[in-house]
Amino acid sequence: MNVFVGIDIAAKTFDLVIRKNGRSYKVEQFKQTPQGHAKAVKRLQAQAPSLIVMEATGIYYFDLAVALVKAELPVAVINPKSFHHFATLKLTGSKTDGIDSALLAEYGERMEPRLWTPPSENHLGLRDIGRQINRLTATRTQAKNRLHALQAKQATMPMLIEDEQDGIDTLNERIERLTQAALALIAESETLSLHLNNMCAAKGVGRATALIVLAELCVLPKDLKAPQVSRFAGLDVRLTQSGTSVNRPARLSKAGNAYLRGALYMPAMCAAQHDPRARAFSDALVSRGKKKIQAQCAIMRKYLTGLWACMKTETPFDSTLLFSEEHIKS
Repeated sequence: MNVFVGIDIAAKTFDLVIRKNGRSYKVEQFKQTPQGHAKAVKRLQAQAPSLIVMEATGIYYFDLAVALVKAELPVAVINPKSFHHFATLKLTGSKTDGIDSALLAEYGERMEPRLWTPPSENHLGLRDIGRQINRLTATRTQAKNRLHALQAKQATMPMLIEDEQDGIDTLNERIERLTQAALALIAESETLSLHLNNMCAAKGVGRATALIVLAELCVLPKDLKAPQVSRFAGLDVRLTQSGTSVNRPARLSKAGNAYLRGALYMPAMCAAQHDPRARAFSDALVSRGKKKIQAQCAIMRKYLTGLWACMKTETPFDSTLLFSEEHIKS
């Protein structure tokens, strides 16, 4: 008997539906606590499911997924957007936790997603620190913009300018403290240290960028191929072509990791200016009718491929392996 389980995650509870032989049973609710996780594990071990499916909902899925894996239960953690499209395909008119749980169980039965392997605690800690640095950096940019606006007015009270500057100084201190913590985590691992140095060999990739990229990539399964990593970052191209009436321009899907896309934007721009091969590649795309932003995104995708290759092969970043010499010759 094939048994599939769908789990709909919320902040304080999660709903579980068991599906046997194409039939979904009554929804069961458990608390998002260690005790609730233990009860769910005991319930599922008695069912011996073929697969348990849940969405990657914020951070709330993680502790439960780890508890299930430690109990040697098969778990798949799927992209919420993938599940949204599946639910749309099923023409489900209503949306409740019970319906979502049953649909997740059916998703596991029909789509057969890959099993989830939890990353190490160090890698997860590095990712969390990297994301916090990213958020604080965005907040600092907003504060600097506000400071610039205040300084542009002669009538602004000096106290307001001083207050904004104090906020920026505090953010600088927090970012530096977190950066040092991230570097300390990396220093504990020879492999991570090697990856960081290899990434910094890329034109336009400094320590701050390499740290963010490494923090996001280190938690991925090592057997992923370059197109899968591009899809994870939302840098894959989505075509919309159907019949003779629908023929829209290709666009990035952006259905992926926004931290990676944000980290790669400036290095790609720098590469287009200072790396001869990347510049020739960009010029070739523009000469074929592509927009400059499309060429920029293509370089971002190439750079992500190269940085992932640094981690898989443990070799320094090499743009000669990404950009053809033919573009320079032409």
